Amino acid sequence: MLFHLRLIIILLAFISHEHEAIASTYVAPITKHTDTPTPLYSIQIMSAWVNAHFLHKNFLIDIDAPFTWYDCIVDWNSLYTNNICPSCTGPVSCQEYQCTIVRTSYSYESPSCLPVTNSSTLPGWGDCTCPVNVVNPINGTCGQALLNYDTFAFNGTDGRNSFQDFFGVYPNAACAPSSMFESFPANVSGVMAFSTSQYAIPAYLFQPFNTTLALCLPSSLSANGVMFFGIGPYYFRPNSDVDLRSLLSYTPLLKYPDSFGYFIGVKSILVKRRSIDVSNSTTKLSTIEAYTILRSDIYKQLVHIFSVATMGILHARPVAPFDLCLTHRIGHSRVSLQVPNIVLRLEDGKKWRISSSNSMKQVTKDVACLAFVDGGATSEHGIVIGAFQMEDNFLLFDLDNSSLGFSSSLLRNKTSCSNFNFTGY
Repeated sequence: MLFHLRLIIILLAFISHEHEAIASTYVAPITKHTDTPTPLYSIQIMSAWVNAHFLHKNFLIDIDAPFTWYDCIVDWNSLYTNNICPSCTGPVSCQEYQCTIVRTSYSYESPSCLPVTNSSTLPGWGDCTCPVNVVNPINGTCGQALLNYDTFAFNGTDGRNSFQDFFGVYPNAACAPSSMFESFPANVSGVMAFSTSQYAIPAYLFQPFNTTLALCLPSSLSANGVMFFGIGPYYFRPNSDVDLRSLLSYTPLLKYPDSFGYFIGVKSILVKRRSIDVSNSTTKLSTIEAYTILRSDIYKQLVHIFSVATMGILHARPVAPFDLCLTHRIGHSRVSLQVPNIVLRLEDGKKWRISSSNSMKQVTKDVACLAFVDGGATSEHGIVIGAFQMEDNFLLFDLDNSSLGFSSSLLRNKTSCSNFNFTGY
């Protein structure tokens, strides 16, 4: 199945290239899920070729994960034959270098994880398989998955529309048992890694993609967001003549010891003319954490300053996990809520503006809350920017140049992350 799928991708790409220029950018839709305790986001990927059509799978987007893992089956025959099993992939042997490297340098870590061994084998082959530890990002449970040779495919785009051009990536992923996904959103059965790890998806991008990906998380449950792979251009309706790259400011991506995540330097948090110094704290981005987490000392200052700045709005009783809530009837847009921007002043002088659409969460028909949570006094990172603060923000991760492009809210430009045209998808 693995060899057959790769051949199909190559043939389809060749056929499509006869009719149109080779795409420099590829695209996949993003869905927001609220059937879990906190919102999560998945990406839809083509994963198998069955009956002349690609099958699609939905994976949680994790920009911190070391490698991709999902509900699949390892089968030695998948390496060499057109196996009829659409969920089968070829295993990595415990004797191969990928097994050693993933286990020693790119593995999930958790106190609940058991040691891995080389004792397991599969029918029809004498070699041992390569169990690796994986950690459920929702409930923190640890399990074991079998490292594999895998293939995923994406549609091409001219920046305005998706079309039937295909690009395949061939990573080492891992097959986990179905029980690992019971806490996942409906129809989501995997975790796709978009971190800086050498076994995450960005590491398998090559020219002309320049290890560049763009992330745009939707705020809507009824319309998709989008992820791009490649250097662009990127256009959203109704401003189909405005390349989103022109809206971006850039700041360096920083490294943090023993982490594959993305970090930026934040010097202070501004609310009107009040400033909170966070220059001695680290700031991480997360697509798994629903709301921005602040270390307690930072959090208490922000809540106090924001409370004073919104004294003209009737305050409401707090709704967990939030501590500052305001009266705001549903039917009014979050943008219309007259609260001050929360500004992240970055170390290079750039400013990431968090407007009401990303700072206030509507929790009941009459109440909206400041969507930041207390991470405790001993939080490892002073700031973890959560997914709610990223919704309808266009983020461009340029790993070659170690920079992050950010737009702040697209709503002020009369568009959103749900305005890419997937009509041809």
